[in-house]
Amino acid sequence: MAERRMFSKKITDTDVFLSMPLSTQALYFHMNMHADDDGFVDSVLSIQRMIGANDDDLKILIAKQFVFRFQSGVVLIRDWKIHNYIAKDRYHKTLHQGEFNKLSTDDSGMYTECIQPVDVGKVRLGKDSQEDVSGVSTKNEIDIENVLTYLNEKTGKKFKSSSSKNISLIKSLFKEGYQLKDFKKVIDLKVSDWLEDTKMNEYLRPSTLFNKTHFEEYINKIPQGHVLNLNHIPTAEELKGKGQWA
Repeated sequence: MAERRMFSKKITDTDVFLSMPLSTQALYFHMNMHADDDGFVDSVLSIQRMIGANDDDLKILIAKQFVFRFQSGVVLIRDWKIHNYIAKDRYHKTLHQGEFNKLSTDDSGMYTECIQPVDVGKVRLGKDSQEDVSGVSTKNEIDIENVLTYLNEKTGKKFKSSSSKNISLIKSLFKEGYQLKDFKKVIDLKVSDWLEDTKMNEYLRPSTLFNKTHFEEYINKIPQGHVLNLNHIPTAEELKGKGQWA
């Protein structure tokens, strides 16, 4: 087994990774150091004890899909092949061929298709609080895509649904109880205010519109010069047609 391990900043510099507790990040790095040449780790409990991490740290890594855990207890580093390239003359196949044969990789080298998902439940992040970190549900993934598609259609911009920052902003608002229609309302209202304003147009972006504090203010705002019909939120096209741009 190779003795040196590498880490890609494409993974460890993302908002999703850096938002995890430091103990969780430390567990991830140490698991990478102890993985075999295919990215499998079968000594997770020993690593946890060695660095003072706990089960919640592992659950967070599983929930955020930085690692996969099989029913056998073996853990796989999802982005192993992005982090590491091992020369053929130094490479040793994993002993965990049963688990390895359940996997494939995408074009980036990321492992995919772990077909034995583990329910991580809730993770204790403090003495008096718990957070469900089971990840973005399929429905929310679709809604996140719909939010950014709608924003791009209304603004003519190209914000990516693959951006971890965009995902985090929108997901946090879904957790607050907002729905897809609320995002569309805010987008329509701010497009009507800012689209033709050369100075303000640049703020038609996720980091501004979907900031929690801003979002609450925007969603309670009545369009300028418009009597709000609560049963119908005017679209940008409707407001533009009526000459009601801010």
